[in-house]
Amino acid sequence: MKFRWLYFLAIIMMLTPISVYAEQQSPMEKLDDISDEALQMVKFQRYEDAKKLLDYFSDQFTSITGTEEPLSMDEVRIVNTSHDEAMEAAVSPNMKYEERLNKLTKFRLVIDALATSHQPLWTEMEGQVMSAFHQAKEAAVMGDSAHFYTNFNTFLSLYNVIYPSMKIDVPVENIQRIDARIDYINEYRSQVLSDAKSQQELDALDTDLKNLFANMEDDEADPSLWWVIISTGSIIIMTLSYVGWRKYQGDKELKKNRSRDLKD
Repeated sequence: MKFRWLYFLAIIMMLTPISVYAEQQSPMEKLDDISDEALQMVKFQRYEDAKKLLDYFSDQFTSITGTEEPLSMDEVRIVNTSHDEAMEAAVSPNMKYEERLNKLTKFRLVIDALATSHQPLWTEMEGQVMSAFHQAKEAAVMGDSAHFYTNFNTFLSLYNVIYPSMKIDVPVENIQRIDARIDYINEYRSQVLSDAKSQQELDALDTDLKNLFANMEDDEADPSLWWVIISTGSIIIMTLSYVGWRKYQGDKELKKNRSRDLKD
């Protein structure tokens, strides 16, 4: 009976850290929820509601900038810039729907990058970004200027959406290398179309972009998850060790009593 209670206690202790962790939400995670709600409002063209949420976000963001783990100056600047663009999208009387959506998506991805330490949302745009780039690259090899310009512009637009959140998660030297290649291709478009040697920049950029997303996918698991795994494993080991020790003591005592009975 005692062993059953010990197993029952082990299960309770094993589940407790997980449930407690699930209920906790950091201030940045709350801001992440607000940014997502603002994006949803824009998707449904409820721009006034989006504006109210963005105003509320601004108030909440100001209150957490003085916490124990403050954001860096660059991170604050990125948040403020993306927030300003999102607000412009919410209040503009003439902005196109697609542009509004892009600006709110950019803002949403920035906040997620700050709130998430593992697999940020911007990496989920890999398929769209790489598809547009590969179509531009294929058109350049074929010498099709119209499709090259159209697809490369689409790639630039998508890259611009994930760019601020990339700057939060990716080492600056990696971003600078990609930026240099994009600037070269963008400035010398006609040369890239006609010169095979210049097209090597497309191959180099292709490799850099693949490495960009691959490095984020290979990122280590969330440290908080490891904490739960380690603490849970420790509890199980300690409990089973105690149960084994009690069983050993019980068997030892039983043998001692049997020996005594035989002597008697």
